[in-house]
Amino acid sequence: MLTKKEIAAMRTDYRKHKLDIPDVSPDPLKQFKKWFEETVVTEIEEPNAMTLSTSTLEGKPSSRTVLLKFIDDDGLAFFTNYDSRKGKEILKNPNGAILFFWKELERQIRIEGKIEKITKKDSQDYFDSRPLLSRIGAIASPQSEKLRSRQDLENDVEELMETFKDKKVIPVPSNWGGYKLKPTYFEFWQGRENRLHDRIVYELKKGKWEIYRIAP
Repeated sequence: MLTKKEIAAMRTDYRKHKLDIPDVSPDPLKQFKKWFEETVVTEIEEPNAMTLSTSTLEGKPSSRTVLLKFIDDDGLAFFTNYDSRKGKEILKNPNGAILFFWKELERQIRIEGKIEKITKKDSQDYFDSRPLLSRIGAIASPQSEKLRSRQDLENDVEELMETFKDKKVIPVPSNWGGYKLKPTYFEFWQGRENRLHDRIVYELKKGKWEIYRIAP
């Protein structure tokens, strides 16, 4: 068992890169794409993995890892079960936050904004692109609900595989699809030595992005 002192002593001094306002794009989504593409070139495993945080109307938060599936001029999209805990929270409180952390590049991006459903067509298009078992799993899983056993879930998957084995198209379930977080705030964090990290913020004010530095 690690002691408090041993845990407190865990640290890494970041020295790989630096970041300043003249270095960044005036458009935060373009800056995001630049950093994201650099993670792909660096061959970081699952660079599209992001922590999504939602909360209840009372402000009780919850977080989980989901996968970024596309980026456009409106924001960042992911897919899930609408009846899951996050789906229920988004329905009542659309405010959300996303966190990317790429330790290999000593970088972090925080994004805040409103979460909205994407179109049924976009959800179907993505659903069609998934492996068969992933599509069957999305239909079979009552995400976030209690299960009597894993065997029950696997039995449901087997039954659905039989039902859809000769189908060319599997309709996207009505309770499954995409969301998009439309950003109002970005923070680009670059690790620096001695914990004096670079933090560049974009904040949407009256339709325009204000860019400024904040203290580490």
